[in-house]
Amino acid sequence: MARPPASAPSLERGPGTSLHRQLFVVLRDEITRGVYASGALPKEEALGERFGVSRITVRRALADLASLGLVERRHGLGTFVRADLPQVRARPSLGLIDGLRKAALETDVEVLEVAQSVPPPDVAALLQLAPEEKAVHALRLRSIDGVPVMLTDAWVPAQLGKRVSATALRKHALYEILLAQGVKFGRVVQEITAEVADPARARLLQVETGAPLLKMVRLLHDLDAQPVQHLTVSLTAERSRILMDIAGATINTLTAGQVVHDVHPPPSSPSSPSSSRRRT
Repeated sequence: MARPPASAPSLERGPGTSLHRQLFVVLRDEITRGVYASGALPKEEALGERFGVSRITVRRALADLASLGLVERRHGLGTFVRADLPQVRARPSLGLIDGLRKAALETDVEVLEVAQSVPPPDVAALLQLAPEEKAVHALRLRSIDGVPVMLTDAWVPAQLGKRVSATALRKHALYEILLAQGVKFGRVVQEITAEVADPARARLLQVETGAPLLKMVRLLHDLDAQPVQHLTVSLTAERSRILMDIAGATINTLTAGQVVHDVHPPPSSPSSPSSSRRRT
């Protein structure tokens, strides 16, 4: 039998994520880290005792793991980690274009929307568009074997998006259409955050409303440092990971990423003599 970690992560009781979902997340993480080297998960009773939950809660968590293809349940024997799971996670080694090409080749695309419209103010500012200036908006859903893995929301300046259509996007990735127009990609600014799935994203990605999502925003520039594409990618942590390969020489530079804290102190009373603004 597999030996579980000495201490069990505490599960939160109260408003928020359900107990079975919390248990699912903990077990999924342990499986991907190779905790259950023998292949067998502890029995339902042992998991219930370890986490202080009912067998019904344990069974729901195990059912979610099975539906994700991480474990298989053998009647009368227990639950086992799938033998065909990759033992070593792939090492990131691709550049921007190769990474885009790999994503396009490995997934099936469904074009949800292609239209010219005025982008949200934050997107318009990053693309350096004039007020009320339109851009080409492309919303696509990428899946693997019918399982949705990535929702991409792209904006391209209108002068670069003349060849972007639903028909074209079913045959070619957006980056390929831009390359065919002579666009050469240069600097890329990328931001990785988290968000919760609103009803629309939840339906498309087949997750619960309010489920946590990975959010990756890329602003792509050409060789003249002009913005050519704003891309927002929404992914589920259950099915996707973001890999980065950072050279040692750039580990302390913005190339390796920078943590930015958007914390705003509550407004102080103007009449308070102790009110002040702090900067870090």
